[in-house]
Amino acid sequence: MSLLLNVVNVFVDDRGGHGNPLGIVWASPSTAENEQQIAADLGFSETIFLDALDGDVAAARIFTPARELPFAGHPTVGLAAWLRSGGDQIRAIEVPAGTVRVRTEGGLTFVSASPEWAPEFLLDRLSSPAEVDAVDPYAYGEGLHYVWAWADERAGRVRARMFAPDLGIREDEATGAAAVRLTAELGRDLKIVQGEGSVLRTRARSADAQVEVGGRVSEARIVELR
Repeated sequence: MSLLLNVVNVFVDDRGGHGNPLGIVWASPSTAENEQQIAADLGFSETIFLDALDGDVAAARIFTPARELPFAGHPTVGLAAWLRSGGDQIRAIEVPAGTVRVRTEGGLTFVSASPEWAPEFLLDRLSSPAEVDAVDPYAYGEGLHYVWAWADERAGRVRARMFAPDLGIREDEATGAAAVRLTAELGRDLKIVQGEGSVLRTRARSADAQVEVGGRVSEARIVELR
């Protein structure tokens, strides 16, 4: 089966560099029951399938190369930004975990999520960004690990990396769900530099105990999967 899909980079830096690739697929009879295989063949950390678009609300499902997720940050941020770039003033995305609210601010796209929707990452604090940089991804044979250190604690700046063999991901370039977990654990807004240089921003919402995660998203490119 040949499949055309859109790809965006999510959580790019201010110059448009880095970011985590995301496959965006319009669901159809040809993709039904094949989502997991498509995600594995595509090879990105996550692929999102757009099931429906009704006014300002979308419905979608998310797959890693190994399994479906009820929620993930980089796919929902990426889908929301992609829809908005096409003129759809999307306000929410329905995923299996619940309703993800969407907003934009100064060129950034944010989504809101409950921390319990995110996978249970092991949050491993190290003493310095240099120690985070020195971690060997092959040291992790199983589990979901978010390794982080303060780059500037007063300013809320964090250096992080994520390793998730259980999701079929050796190392993830930018992980919104893990950023949600860390923000909830610390109870404060953060600016996270993850992977090679991707940038995630979070906001802890005291009113409803949810966390916003957001960032910049690149323009889309068309990819053919054969």
